[in-house]
Amino acid sequence: MADFIHYMTPKGFKALRDELHWLNHEERPKITEIVSWAAGNGDRSENGDYIYNKKRLREIDRRMRYLIKKLENTKVVDPKSQQGLDRVYFGARVTYYREDDSIVTVHLVDVDEADFDAGKINWLSPVGKALMKAAVGDEVKVITDNGAELIEVLKIEYPLDA
Repeated sequence: MADFIHYMTPKGFKALRDELHWLNHEERPKITEIVSWAAGNGDRSENGDYIYNKKRLREIDRRMRYLIKKLENTKVVDPKSQQGLDRVYFGARVTYYREDDSIVTVHLVDVDEADFDAGKINWLSPVGKALMKAAVGDEVKVITDNGAELIEVLKIEYPLDA
């Protein structure tokens, strides 16, 4: 992960930074205290509080390491600096027409920000890759496990609320 630059929206970067702060300053100290208390209750091999919370502590530490590395190698892409672009790049909200006559709008974001139900997809997904550098009116081919599909770009915008 260290050799790869991650692109994130300001909102996504703040969410990960806030999660790291919460884990480090609230959740980890709370779980450490429980582990310490449970360790004082005798035989650790049969102590459910100790075993469960020790596992939780390892999960927290793993997530914190991931967040630290991710945040160190992230370039924040501010939509304010992308205004007026006529092609699709990271952070774009793209409306496109599918072969089944449906119209779909997606927002191209980092994998940690992706939320399909909210219309946010990973910019490195098949649709995201296909849309990269496309302009309004372009038809691009999306290749998925279900085969290939042509989609036509209808609208490109860079939302300021990203």
